[in-house]
Amino acid sequence: MDQEEAPAQPGSARADAVTLRPFDLADVDAMMAWASDPVVTAFMTWDAYTSRDALLAFMRDAVLPHPWFRAVCLGGGEPVGAVSVTPTDDRCRAELCVVLARAHWGKGVATAALKRAVATVFGDLDGVERVEALVDADNAASQRALEKAGFQREAVLRSYCVVKGRLRDMVIYSFISTDPLVD
Repeated sequence: MDQEEAPAQPGSARADAVTLRPFDLADVDAMMAWASDPVVTAFMTWDAYTSRDALLAFMRDAVLPHPWFRAVCLGGGEPVGAVSVTPTDDRCRAELCVVLARAHWGKGVATAALKRAVATVFGDLDGVERVEALVDADNAASQRALEKAGFQREAVLRSYCVVKGRLRDMVIYSFISTDPLVD
């Protein structure tokens, strides 16, 4: 998981209205609004998109055929973010990533999206028993969102990867199929 979320507001109506659905190419403009924001993509391994055509190609070639890539929507509206769960070479494990438009940070939206993802992904992805999330050690807000969604912090992986030219420590979180869902 690479995206930051500020502290959630308890009982947020926005978080209650969070839904997940498959993306469609018609979502390109909504996705461009946050995928082009360098603040939103600061912790991501990918750079902010500067071209609608490049984002459309990514959606066509990677998002639509992906086994579990969902739009994060509020009240059934346009996507305000995305959550993906990608099976690894070891089919019992999958890696989770979430990104959210900056306007929706701090409202519990990322936590709600994470809860909805783990409530359905084990049934959707055959053989997956463990969902992992890697978070930049400096991204405390994303760490809090994962913890509020029921993920367990396991370890700090020192000098784990290079993100945007800098060697980064990452924190690994997990949610396994037998973990209780958080209300």
